[in-house]
Amino acid sequence: MIYLIGDVQGCCSALDRLLDEIGFSASRDRIHVLGDLVNRGPESLATLRRLKSFGSSAVCLLGNHDWHLLAAAHGVRPLHASDTLNDILDAPDRAEWIDWLRQRPMAVHEHGWLMVHAGVVPQWDLALTLQLAGELEDHLQSPALTDFLHVMYGNEPSRWSDQLAGGDRLRFALNVLTRIRFVDADGRLDFRLKDSVTAAPPGHYAWFDAPGRRTAGVPIAFGHWSTLGFMSRPDLLALDTGCVWGGRLTAVRIDGGRRDHISVECAEAQRPG
Repeated sequence: MIYLIGDVQGCCSALDRLLDEIGFSASRDRIHVLGDLVNRGPESLATLRRLKSFGSSAVCLLGNHDWHLLAAAHGVRPLHASDTLNDILDAPDRAEWIDWLRQRPMAVHEHGWLMVHAGVVPQWDLALTLQLAGELEDHLQSPALTDFLHVMYGNEPSRWSDQLAGGDRLRFALNVLTRIRFVDADGRLDFRLKDSVTAAPPGHYAWFDAPGRRTAGVPIAFGHWSTLGFMSRPDLLALDTGCVWGGRLTAVRIDGGRRDHISVECAEAQRPG
């Protein structure tokens, strides 16, 4: 059995209950966790320990919170007051967990689904999405990671161009794969908006409703957008159901064309703010 799971964000107890609910067995089943493995919840280190213990039976994407951990671990970015990453950063085996994160993918295309943390811009097709994810993965695993962490923050460039290179290219790719929600009619990223689709101002679209999206027809599963909640369309699965905010943690079984939806209630770890 193959399951997709939304943002865990350090809520290991909820993850354990969800895995019990679906009867997960690492010797038989496979889970794909769609990023934001850690942060904001109370058990970030325990979450990494649990997921790593499943070996190749757990495929874990990186989200924006996981990249924030990498930046903090490399001394590039201070922790925020709402961060809950000290259990990892203070662990005696911290280097092992940072290295494990550096081996995780940014996008996966398996079982008929493109899996990303946040989404894609309308100008990218499937091949380009995987290519750019691969470029980020190469940097994750290379000595050049620290240099990129120093320039990865920022909202520019806001529109894709085939001419983008160096830090601009990587920053744009990272922003899309881990942060995108809304774009304008020209495919330009707009990070000011974090509410539900109905809150989009005139001329803006949820990335998956953008006109001319080149991944149209490619089934895409993603997390990241807790105010969107669970969404299931023929070409779309949105799986961040706000576990860390006291919502639910959600899994969907996808093998054999299924869409079996399972979720568990989560204790509120933080309040949205």
